[in-house]
Amino acid sequence: MSESGAGARAGVVGGAVWRLLARLVARSLARLLARTPWEVPSRVPSPGEVRARLRRPTRAALVRDAVLFAVPALPVAGGPLLPVTGEWAWWAQVGGLAVWAAAVAVSRVWPLAAVWATLGLLLVSGNYVFGVPVASYLAGRRMRQARPVLWTFTAVFVGWTLFQLVRGVQVTSWFPLTIWLVLLGVLPWLVGRYWQQYQELLRAGWERADRLEREQRIIADRERLRERARIAQDMHDSLGHELALIAVRAGALQVSAGLAERHRVAAAELRAGAAEATEHLREIIGVLREDGGGAAGEGAGEVGGGPRIRPARESIPDLVERARASGVPIRLAPTGAGGDPDGDPDGGVGGGVGGGVGGVTPVDAEEVAGLVRLAAHRVVQEGITNAAKHAPGAAVTVSVTRRADTDTGADGHGRGVICVRVVNEPPAQPPLLPSGGGRGLTGLAERVRVAGGTLRAGTSGDGGFEVVAEMPVAPTAPAAPQGPAADASGPVEGRGEWASESARHLARERRQVRRGLVTAIAVPAGLILVLSTVMVGYYVRSTFTSELKPADYDALRVGDPQARVERVLPEREAMGVGEVRARVPEPAGADCRYYRSNTNLLGLARVYRLCFADGRLIGKNTYRTGQGATIGEDKG
Repeated sequence: MSESGAGARAGVVGGAVWRLLARLVARSLARLLARTPWEVPSRVPSPGEVRARLRRPTRAALVRDAVLFAVPALPVAGGPLLPVTGEWAWWAQVGGLAVWAAAVAVSRVWPLAAVWATLGLLLVSGNYVFGVPVASYLAGRRMRQARPVLWTFTAVFVGWTLFQLVRGVQVTSWFPLTIWLVLLGVLPWLVGRYWQQYQELLRAGWERADRLEREQRIIADRERLRERARIAQDMHDSLGHELALIAVRAGALQVSAGLAERHRVAAAELRAGAAEATEHLREIIGVLREDGGGAAGEGAGEVGGGPRIRPARESIPDLVERARASGVPIRLAPTGAGGDPDGDPDGGVGGGVGGGVGGVTPVDAEEVAGLVRLAAHRVVQEGITNAAKHAPGAAVTVSVTRRADTDTGADGHGRGVICVRVVNEPPAQPPLLPSGGGRGLTGLAERVRVAGGTLRAGTSGDGGFEVVAEMPVAPTAPAAPQGPAADASGPVEGRGEWASESARHLARERRQVRRGLVTAIAVPAGLILVLSTVMVGYYVRSTFTSELKPADYDALRVGDPQARVERVLPEREAMGVGEVRARVPEPAGADCRYYRSNTNLLGLARVYRLCFADGRLIGKNTYRTGQGATIGEDKG
């Protein structure tokens, strides 16, 4: 077969392959453009919105756009890299800058259009390469969809590759430039996407923190109101009973036979006043129960979590005995010698539960205010309830002690401090009931605060949980309210049904940011690794397939037929001989080929040049190359 026929057939095959690839790329791009969103929002902006964004930019936006315009505009004006030459150079420069200005202006609405415009401007001047990382970063920063940009870079890579293959340019000349597409295009785009996700995470985190704080304040205020309603109910149970007794005694005094008339009138007025006060107290309690009735018995009752049913004037030993009868492994710790500084013989409580119903504790002393007694009872009650709910089967220890206080009352004597402590061991089995969100502890803290004391709730040293309340024997003023975080401390800290959805959203945003950071580092590194591997593989293959052995070279003679010489030549020419081609002129009209003398991968030491003309070898030359060597014909 003649060389002309083979060349014609190769041209036909190459043209068919090129047309097929071009058709496939065109169809893929057409489908991509038809199905892929191009803007940041989830819907296409209307023409009015686009005009509003373009006509009313803020001052900061104008400054940023001016800086973005100047990034490639200054190199284009200076022309340090591939400047435009020729008669149309000035028009190309002005037109290119105008297109770049338009790309910057529309980048806020159509970031991908700015990327396409910047890549297209590279055909006018290589200096627009400074705008590629800017446009790519803005596309990653402003676009939520990743597929359009990925298809853009893929189309550029495929188009560039096909264009160079059709032109017949050596792979070693154009393939290394693909790494710049990764460094100047893909890497800035991934950095922009990571920054976008990071900003969204920060915004979501602050929004969630603000929502948590507001809802914690609302919950804390609500629980304080509910606990005050419960306190008022307890006061009604005791104070209403006392007022009723006063009314009964006043009635008996009114009908007494030996009482003067004016004293009868006073007794009648006293009876009417007590009855009226009782009625007013009942009305006030009714209003309070309507406001907070839903939580009146919440989390405060029996071990099973039901409504609170407490006998009137029930003591702490009675409460402990009732809990033990319900199946809770509980004991009332002895007060000890130092528990009652007044030396009350009944101040100590033996082991067990302190004698059952008849036992007493320091809180039962006469000088202890009724509000403190009720609060202490409530602390023990809530501690037992929490232990039964969150640590079923764990042993519970209740201790009530009294210690001297440095503060003194009006009589000069120390008032003393009542310390109530409920400790449970680590749970031996899973909780019976789900957490209530800390509302019981929040209300309990408010009750203790109103009694002038403080409440601590948290893990104990052995991994269990403890509730400790300290209250003065004779409270004067409520303590300062505790913050929401302190109210909900302990095993329920950070919990709450209202926070679950936002917590999941924040965790999802954090995962996206971590993935974005890994992608921004791994994808460019992986692409560069793949491209480098391809380049190294191509270089190794070219090295081993372009070696002309010295013995074969020495056997060649000037004047030999070209067909005979080509039978001993390697399948491809050597790489990296551009400097030899540039510095050593080739014979006019000759077809010169260059080959390696060895397979040294670290560089070329000697290059063989064979020149053909009219079907014969007309020249053979050897040139020394390498680091520090002067290129010239090897005479040796």
